Amino acid sequence: MSGSIVLRGGTVLTLDDARRVLPGEDVLVDGDRIAAIGPALEVPAGTTEIDATGGIVMPGMIDTHRHLWQTAMRGYGADWTLTQYFVWYYLEWGKVFRPEDIHAGNLLGAWEALEAGVTTTVDWSHGLQTTGHADAAADALEAVPGRFVLAYGNIQDAPANWTATREFRDFVSRRTGGDRGLEGFQLAFDVTGDPAFPEKPAFEVARELGVPVTTHAGVWGATGDDGIRLMYDHGFMTPETVYVHGASLSADSYHRIAATGGSVSVSTESEQSAGQGYPPTWALRKYGIPVSLSMDTSVWWSGDLFSAMRATLGADRSREHLEAHAKGETVTHAALRAEQVVEWATRGGAAALGRSDIGSLEVGKKADVVLLKNDDSPASFPLLNPYGHVVFQAQRGDVHTVLVGGRVVKRDGKLVGADLPAVRRRVEETVGHLRAQLGEEAWRQGMNPDVPAAKILDNPYTYTDYQSDRTHGG
Repeated sequence: MSGSIVLRGGTVLTLDDARRVLPGEDVLVDGDRIAAIGPALEVPAGTTEIDATGGIVMPGMIDTHRHLWQTAMRGYGADWTLTQYFVWYYLEWGKVFRPEDIHAGNLLGAWEALEAGVTTTVDWSHGLQTTGHADAAADALEAVPGRFVLAYGNIQDAPANWTATREFRDFVSRRTGGDRGLEGFQLAFDVTGDPAFPEKPAFEVARELGVPVTTHAGVWGATGDDGIRLMYDHGFMTPETVYVHGASLSADSYHRIAATGGSVSVSTESEQSAGQGYPPTWALRKYGIPVSLSMDTSVWWSGDLFSAMRATLGADRSREHLEAHAKGETVTHAALRAEQVVEWATRGGAAALGRSDIGSLEVGKKADVVLLKNDDSPASFPLLNPYGHVVFQAQRGDVHTVLVGGRVVKRDGKLVGADLPAVRRRVEETVGHLRAQLGEEAWRQGMNPDVPAAKILDNPYTYTDYQSDRTHGG
């Protein structure tokens, strides 16, 4: 579909500075931009019209942390703890993924994101053992018509090692910047807290390349306050830094993040299930730290931000009530509102990525637009509180239409241009390869694996011998 497109008569959630909600208005898209918003718009001849009556028109959602390469293992680790995840991916089986397996997972995960109205996704790709794996990841992302930021990482090697190679520099020069297919590029690695700061050379590479760092911070038993202090003391905490989870940090760390202008990507389904720490939105609000939302991985959880918004609001309110009850008090007004978590899923992600041209519906901005409309569902009406409807009532099956840069990638509830049978074949080949590598007994046990006593379990980063009482291994 090319040319101009108008979505007619929906309830428009602009997520602009005034947070305007516009019932029964139109959104006109011309090329890759939003051309007009208003009631009964006059449109150019030949404009494609999409009936949004009874639906919600909102900005495309933005996921700031998803391990797309793991999507081919969808649901496999549903009952894992974080330790079991570390053992399976970091210490044992992550190394058997081939470039074609990275490609299969990225293809499936990228289409999954679009299908759920997530128009921009940060691919936290820490399975890139070689630049061949990285090229496979990038090829898959460029084959899907969404916006994808490649966060390059390698859990099988020290950040200082893989960022220093000639092959890595060659990849960066070949695949990033200019008019290439990726929307952005980050470095993805974690900081163990080792006083020797072995990650420092990787930060220096990021600074030299002028790219942001995204890091799992505040992950119980793995990364914590020591890493934050090292980053701060060496001047590597910047407004572009995205701290993933941020769930088990002290007030000191939150102050440092706030003071340096960074943001936190909250993966509530992950934090409340795997155990990185309690979902920290209550603390982030207290210290004024910007928030974005993310799904983490489909090897465990869902792949849509509706569940992320719902879980985030529930976790924050649950903690608020629990604290009040401990004091013999009652919460009479919820501190966190539905509108705020919708903002985190849209504007929050845009801000984290430094993208002022997406995340809201405003004239002149990129036309990343989602229509929620399901006339066959009794849960679609009445539409009384649009923000509450998005958070507590809507789901991926209600995503009727998705536009990315004015291009229709989903229409009438179906993806446009997705060869899902071909994606399925690639994924089945990957699953077959992994089962063969593990063997049937290990494959079955892998869904609920024993924890080998000889492994370094609390801190999975085996490129350093560092342990402390904070990683439970000292």
